[in-house]
Amino acid sequence: MQEILFGYKLNPTTWAYISALMMVGIYFKFQRLWSVRNLDLAALIAFSPGLLLVYHGLLKQWPELIQTGYVWLFAVGLFFLVRMLLDAVMVRRPLLDPNLSAGGLAFTGAALLVFLMANVITSPKERLEYLLAQQKSPASHGLGYAPFQSFSSLSNQEIILVDPSRPETPQGLSLRAAATHAVAILAHLAVVAGMVWIGFRHFDNFHTGVAAATLYLLTFYTSQLTSQVEHVAPAALLVWAIAAYRRPAVAGVLIGLAAGLIFYPLFLLPLWCGFYWRRGAIRFVLGAAAALAAMVILLAVISPDYGAFVAQLGQMFGIRNPFTAQLSGFWGYFDSAYRIPVVAAFAALCVGLAIWPAHKNLGTLLSCSAAVMLATQFWHADQGGLCMAWFLPLLILTIFRPNLEDRVALSAVSPASRRRRKG
Repeated sequence: MQEILFGYKLNPTTWAYISALMMVGIYFKFQRLWSVRNLDLAALIAFSPGLLLVYHGLLKQWPELIQTGYVWLFAVGLFFLVRMLLDAVMVRRPLLDPNLSAGGLAFTGAALLVFLMANVITSPKERLEYLLAQQKSPASHGLGYAPFQSFSSLSNQEIILVDPSRPETPQGLSLRAAATHAVAILAHLAVVAGMVWIGFRHFDNFHTGVAAATLYLLTFYTSQLTSQVEHVAPAALLVWAIAAYRRPAVAGVLIGLAAGLIFYPLFLLPLWCGFYWRRGAIRFVLGAAAALAAMVILLAVISPDYGAFVAQLGQMFGIRNPFTAQLSGFWGYFDSAYRIPVVAAFAALCVGLAIWPAHKNLGTLLSCSAAVMLATQFWHADQGGLCMAWFLPLLILTIFRPNLEDRVALSAVSPASRRRRKG
């Protein structure tokens, strides 16, 4: 009975087809065939072949197939980067409800959440993250907060260190891995709850929020890299930063925490400062600085010596030689010198988004934040292109968002003096 009820298995290719068919059936607007919504949906589905190519390339030890998969992911990512940057000029945004009611979407999303979280607990081998864990050294960590990087890699270490022929797992490792699984589950719940809340509170449409959250759970990426804490924990912080945009200090703390954990959200600061420039910029900067300062102080307390503290501080703020960094993913197959113009273009993009568009609203904040986090994938040294959770929830919310031209900082954010009088 156990095998009949709970022994289900879905290989990645099968789930790619199922998720694509469900996405088309639920979200495709058949009465408006040539709509931007349908184009966005097709592009989201187009991520799946790239992930499958990487999966089967790793499975068959076929480097050319892996390389093709990363190139495919970069091509789709480039389309969405342009799409997110052009989103600010798409003023006419008709409401296109999904083909399923809010109740049906809520049930579908809850069922998907249960099955995906079961993958976090059981860690089946028929997934991309299992093969990636075997390729990655347990001692290798990317940029970001060293304690967080060590903690998030515990689930991968469980796969690598445990001998498949011996079912016994070391108790200490099992307990630590269970902690990472719990954090991954809570982070996914936070992402889903944040997307629903944004739809309800800021889009004034609960149905839209549930639709966006369910689409996030339906994507092929979410089923393949479900337990990656370094992907989903920063994603939860970024989603809730958008949800808390009316409170600059809170949004600053959340952006600061995300930047401290994985470094790359630091590049969101110019954009967000530009959004809050007319009201709330100081509170936002102070919130982000306070979060980063607290993380640095904690790092100083737990570091064994001064040398380790300096090294981990450099890792936290991305201070390292780009030519000596260990490369994997897309840049593991190409000359790292080509990253230099990519990094330069990325820096220009971040600076440009601080001043363009001149009149920023919640819609531009959402789409440009997705664009920045998506653009990091093009020069990310460690499996660039696969950290899709950093931008995927924001991208999906951008696809579903209504016209938000009236949600600007000057009208949405309360003056600091008024908040002090209320206190």
